[in-house]
Amino acid sequence: MFDLKGYGPELLDGAVVTVELAFLSLALSLFLGLLGASSKLSGNRIAYGIATFYTTVIRGVPDLVMMLLFYYGGQVMVNSLSDFLYDHYQIDFFFQFDPFISGVVTIGLIFGAYMAETFRGAFLAVDTGQIEAARAYGFTRWHTFRRIMVPQMLRHALPGLGNNWQVLLKSTALVSIIGLTDMVRVAEEAAKAERMPFHFFVPVASVYLLLTAGSELFIKWLNKRANVGVAQGAQNA
Repeated sequence: MFDLKGYGPELLDGAVVTVELAFLSLALSLFLGLLGASSKLSGNRIAYGIATFYTTVIRGVPDLVMMLLFYYGGQVMVNSLSDFLYDHYQIDFFFQFDPFISGVVTIGLIFGAYMAETFRGAFLAVDTGQIEAARAYGFTRWHTFRRIMVPQMLRHALPGLGNNWQVLLKSTALVSIIGLTDMVRVAEEAAKAERMPFHFFVPVASVYLLLTAGSELFIKWLNKRANVGVAQGAQNA
């Protein structure tokens, strides 16, 4: 059994931070993904152009570069704006980027682009005949979207969402580079202090493995439930 040299409570707190970061980033990425997919399928050229630009840029830049660019580059931009407002309008303000919020926003932005493509493909997989039937019954576009498209889209999207979640969960380790005290940063500091890197990073790897394995089981359960009616219908046919 590993002797964590007194760093056990800090590692546990770091693990809680990691889980909180992952779930908040997931919520933001799902929102941005739905928004991006809806924009691409809306038929509006401006919305389509913005969504395409977003997904192209985000997916083309490495996650680590995006994290550093948003945190450090964003702070420089805010400082420059603060200096400009003070020099020209005597408005004095200062805003310090929080590592946790920056991590949530950056990871959410990154995976929102991947979620958008997942949702877009899932929406396109919905049977168009059901959409036409809903319109024939007098459903508005909003009701058709909420009552017909979204429930069926989720069944098609679940495998892709599960994969994105697994990668997102592991990507939370990147926030240690911007100073957030997650379990990776705690393990790094402990490893440097005790000169025992293997001793501290193995428990961290085990926590990530436990989280991803549990997530995989949950995603499989969701997939099974989502496809129960479809499987029964196929068997009856």
